Amino acid sequence: MNKLVLFLLAIAASFTMEAQIQTPAPSPASKLVQTVGLTEVAVDYSRPSMRGRKVFGNLVPFDKLWRTGANGYTLISFDTDVTIGEQDVKAGKYSIFTKPGMKNWEVFFYTDTQGGGTPSDWDESKVVAKVTVPVWPMEMNIETFTITLDDLTTGGANLGVMWEKTYVAIPIGVPSDAAVMSSIDAALAGPKAGDFYQAAVYYSSEGKDINKAKEWMEKAMAMTEKPAFWQLRQQSLIQAKAGDKKGAIATAKKSMEGAKAAGNDDYVKMNMDSLKEWGAM
Repeated sequence: MNKLVLFLLAIAASFTMEAQIQTPAPSPASKLVQTVGLTEVAVDYSRPSMRGRKVFGNLVPFDKLWRTGANGYTLISFDTDVTIGEQDVKAGKYSIFTKPGMKNWEVFFYTDTQGGGTPSDWDESKVVAKVTVPVWPMEMNIETFTITLDDLTTGGANLGVMWEKTYVAIPIGVPSDAAVMSSIDAALAGPKAGDFYQAAVYYSSEGKDINKAKEWMEKAMAMTEKPAFWQLRQQSLIQAKAGDKKGAIATAKKSMEGAKAAGNDDYVKMNMDSLKEWGAM
């Protein structure tokens, strides 16, 4: 009897030892977090690899619903409302499903966020956005399934999906401009120098009313006891864009002097390049 007990204990111990062995996951989990404009976008997904297999049209069949990754659902979340294609999508978390094709992919953003594989009962009412995007062939293989956020602007980005020699890009728009314009209106009701400065730089960088940007920058500089070289650099660019080349040259020279005193060679070079462009050197 004692021998039997010892034998069973030995078996149990062997199983315990095996359970303690850690091995790499074949499709490891990954999390991507990216601020797009003023919106935080997060993607949680698992990443299978090719491992010598043909992927699209084989491992992932064409024209069939795919979970767009491995293991559980691939999830994306937004902390503000966004647009996908031209469809409005509320802030929240969604799963991503696709139907890969040879030339185009259909992409679905779905409200269910729990599960693995594909839903057994697909419900069109749970699709908050659907877009069709073209396939962009790549020259080299991407061994491991990868999701990216590419082509970032203040107003949006492309959600990139790439694997094997295939890349697709799903356009996502974010409401940065509306939020910034609202904050500018609120801030300039009782403005400080920094508010005028930020508003001016935003208007210039986004191609808005450059004369208004110039006016705000002048107010910001007038309210600042000793403008920094990097602030003067922005003022000179706005002056040049507004057609005030004389003012831009004078301000750029001040910026360059300040940059030299601070030992910032990058700003010295940027100002020299602008002065050459504006005919002052």
